[in-house]
Amino acid sequence: MAHVEVIEVGPRDGLQNEAAILPTADKVRLIERSIAAGLRRIEAVSFVNPKRVPQMADAEAVMERVPRPDGVRYAGLVLNPRGLDRALAAGVDEVNVVVVATDEFSRRNQGCSVEEGLANWARIAADARAAGLFRSVTIAASFGCPFEGEVPAARVLDLVRRIAESEPDEIALADTIGVGVPAQVRELLTGAAEIAPGVPLRCHFHNTRNTGYANALTAVDHGVSALDASTGGFGGCPFAPAATGNIATEDLVYALDRTGVRTGVQLGPVTETAAWLAERLDSPVQALLGRAGNFPAAPSAS
Repeated sequence: MAHVEVIEVGPRDGLQNEAAILPTADKVRLIERSIAAGLRRIEAVSFVNPKRVPQMADAEAVMERVPRPDGVRYAGLVLNPRGLDRALAAGVDEVNVVVVATDEFSRRNQGCSVEEGLANWARIAADARAAGLFRSVTIAASFGCPFEGEVPAARVLDLVRRIAESEPDEIALADTIGVGVPAQVRELLTGAAEIAPGVPLRCHFHNTRNTGYANALTAVDHGVSALDASTGGFGGCPFAPAATGNIATEDLVYALDRTGVRTGVQLGPVTETAAWLAERLDSPVQALLGRAGNFPAAPSAS
């Protein structure tokens, strides 16, 4: 039976675009509940300017309080060398570095051009490697840009080539604004596998236009080893207009389970956590599994 690693990004991507700022204790509780549900790789925090993303201002406090069970890895989002310094001091297990596929979005998202983003990645890659951290790179807006429109596949694949020169441990293709379709997933993953053979591939999908789960299943068919998802389907980018939530952890796991793909994630605890989180954010759950329930339904006790 096939296996795909589901990375829980709710504590970071799921919270960064919400109007409510979750207290540190609740962020830690969200992480604890995710671990109890079987999630073992969690993007817990983001080391970005707190003035620009106040929802992530307590990254160090969160990392100081999270549990450290064997087999659980915590990732921190890093955009520049200063962010890496903070990540190292906070004790993350891996860094997720973002390089944006278009200049306009890159400037709005992280205050630099694509070329500057690549230079930041190369420097971070060397320093993180020296520190023994797992280094993942996400190419944001791989499937489309809110400001420049269509993003040619050739541009994304050229970024894959250039990023691979610094020997990442993983490369992710991100549909930051949820415009991608399975045909793009096939084209980009096929090209990336040819350009960077041996480098594990991950995908990050949003469900803005209801294509996220089709894209995720297509990615599994084309060899990705990991998929990002957010409990309850919360999420979005503060710097991308109309970008809605990530694909939901529970809806993704349901689809993978029914397809015969192992994840190790328990659906019941995830849906319970989604409801708990919705109350604290005063925001509705976007996932559908909690409304309909699993299938087939668990037999009732007699």
